[in-house]
Amino acid sequence: MSESYDRYRRDLWRDKAEAYRRSFASLCAHPVPLLLDAVRAAAGTRVADVGCGTGSVSEAAAARGAAVTAVDAEPGMVRATAARLPGVRPAIGALPDLPLRSAGFDAVVANFVVNHVARPAAAVAELRRVARPGGRVGVTVWPQPAPPLQRLWDEVIAAAGVTRPATPAPAPADDFPRTRDGLADLLWRAGLTQVDSRTVAWEHRVDPELWWSGAAGGLASIGHVVARQDAATVARMKAAYDRLAGAHLDSAGLLCLPTSALLAVGTVPAAGP
Repeated sequence: MSESYDRYRRDLWRDKAEAYRRSFASLCAHPVPLLLDAVRAAAGTRVADVGCGTGSVSEAAAARGAAVTAVDAEPGMVRATAARLPGVRPAIGALPDLPLRSAGFDAVVANFVVNHVARPAAAVAELRRVARPGGRVGVTVWPQPAPPLQRLWDEVIAAAGVTRPATPAPAPADDFPRTRDGLADLLWRAGLTQVDSRTVAWEHRVDPELWWSGAAGGLASIGHVVARQDAATVARMKAAYDRLAGAHLDSAGLLCLPTSALLAVGTVPAAGP
């Protein structure tokens, strides 16, 4: 089951680097400064950006003077990051088996990555493995229940009368509650100490057509739904989206809805005497 879930999640992002950069990347970039603060990324810090996507974390860490290694399971994402950030060391690899040496980094970050893997506990244990003793591991995930911005897609599906296609799911024994305490416990169980877990809330403003383009481009779970509909059903979904999103446009015509993320950080125990 875990292999089929990991394969399903990776397929959602395969060959979609440019579509992601134009649509959903700005949402995922919002917590990046707080995440880098949490792992104390600064000049000279060796940072592993695991699940780098199109490079939001890598770019921000490099701007602080950090030495960055950018890793992603999707080669197109790695290529996009390397093309934009030639000073970053690229690597292709997937949790929970990274092509990185043990204890090789001062800070390891995974921005909205642990929510995409079949075995989150094994993934966080791998993040810990590549961080040095005394180093810090920071992760973000989306909470459940979903905040209003993400619930918009559920409302579109319901309004259009669409049935979600069956998809793989993590085994219950491998999953974790998508709450502050659930994420903190995940880090504790990986052997991290001084764990701090918090909710980061903000209003996301985005061009509504760009936001729809992520779904239409097959991105994420909503993209999986859209990609499996016929043209008439997609048009019905778009009409439902326009109507529902229209109730949340600001004076500049941007879609504006509250959202939030969970951010947790922990420290690798120092080596014994």
